[in-house]
Amino acid sequence: MSLPLDRAARVALPTTESVQHHETAVADLRRRRDDALARVPDLQALREHAAAIKGHTLGDLGTYLERFEEQARAAGAVVHWADDAPAHNRIVHDLLAERGVHRVAKSKSMLTEECGLNPYLEARGIEVVDTDLGERIVQLEGEAPSHIVIPAIHRRRQEIGALFHRTVGSPEGEHDPVVLTEIARQDLRRRFLSAEAGITGVNFAIAETGSLVVCTNEGNADLGMHLPSIHIACMGIEKLLPRLEDLPAFLRLLARSATGQAITAYTTVVTGPRPGGELHIVLVDNGRSRLLADPEQRGALACIRCGACLNTCPVYRRTGGHAYNQTVPGPIGAVLAPAFRSDREASTLPFASTLCGSCSAVCPVGIDLHGQLLAWRARAPFGGGRIRWVARLGAEVLARPRLYRLVGGLARLAWPLLSRRWPGNPANAWLEGRELPPHPGASFRSRFRLWSQGSRSREGSRSRGGSGE
Repeated sequence: MSLPLDRAARVALPTTESVQHHETAVADLRRRRDDALARVPDLQALREHAAAIKGHTLGDLGTYLERFEEQARAAGAVVHWADDAPAHNRIVHDLLAERGVHRVAKSKSMLTEECGLNPYLEARGIEVVDTDLGERIVQLEGEAPSHIVIPAIHRRRQEIGALFHRTVGSPEGEHDPVVLTEIARQDLRRRFLSAEAGITGVNFAIAETGSLVVCTNEGNADLGMHLPSIHIACMGIEKLLPRLEDLPAFLRLLARSATGQAITAYTTVVTGPRPGGELHIVLVDNGRSRLLADPEQRGALACIRCGACLNTCPVYRRTGGHAYNQTVPGPIGAVLAPAFRSDREASTLPFASTLCGSCSAVCPVGIDLHGQLLAWRARAPFGGGRIRWVARLGAEVLARPRLYRLVGGLARLAWPLLSRRWPGNPANAWLEGRELPPHPGASFRSRFRLWSQGSRSREGSRSRGGSGE
């Protein structure tokens, strides 16, 4: 069970050392992204082209979904439709249970994380092994991914070494990344060979051909798709592109925006099942249609899950993904959460932002993330009204000089009490993670009055002194 958002943030907020590690890691990703895209001569035209393709597809998504289903079935795949997360989990479990599957190799999929697939299957006796190294680390640690692209970015190598020692038998004290990677590879290889089904996510899907596109850097998805006879691909309905010729623009942007690579190491286009095998595609809505019907928010469905907005966000850099209590963390997650979830906590996530606009500036498909965050704030059942009330109150105070002076005087008197935590202080929750600045002392108005009086006195003294000489 997930913690309430305020408790999750308190637990997840890292130590000073962890903050430095996390900031260094995500800043490096941002630097590599900037360097890679700076070498693309037609970058802005490329981003606009990709955004236009996504906008066009979302504008006629129903038609493209029908075309995709038709072409995928013609290629030999079986297409399933899931309205929400429970439906998705039931479909996947039924497919596995009907075939007597007890061991599954799964490549990284934020959609299955969103739907809670792993615990659902494990509760029904099916072993699920995440085969992406980062996902495997957080799975062994019993926690959720903290980043879209690098799930274990919050973990230092010493922590990973200790985890591998406890779980896979690596030598105690070993934390060399090359050695740990080889240990993980050997452990995962036997799990691939014993897996009875493979589950993957989908980066893109092509309506024209019914094809799936899966992008990885480790080749784990390829093994999971081709070693077992059953491949289940779990896909959000927004992943569609109209034609195969639209794909290169997104491949040029995805890896560069995510990790600074020219292209991911493995980009696999799957059309139909392998000979003698089965391919099942589960198309998942889970709030996406609701987002699509919202003119202010539908642009978020263009997201290609590169993680660039996380790597530039000043809030995410300090807190990490677990403080958001959301499968997809950071700015894009804060935009998606109120559409995908109906709880009050989801409506608070758009407030976990500085609205600096850096996320919008780096988005490869031009999503207006900070504008969408602001739009969600205005709708929040608690926050929007509260902000409007505070704004009206501030306007009233600023419009009345006497009231402004009175409020300022009262604030200076209360400052010593409000700046410290004590039982009953209404500012306790705010002060838990912050400090008020030092007491400002006298108001500017008072200081200016004293300065003016002193200035007149000095002028008078000089005048009298001058006439006596």
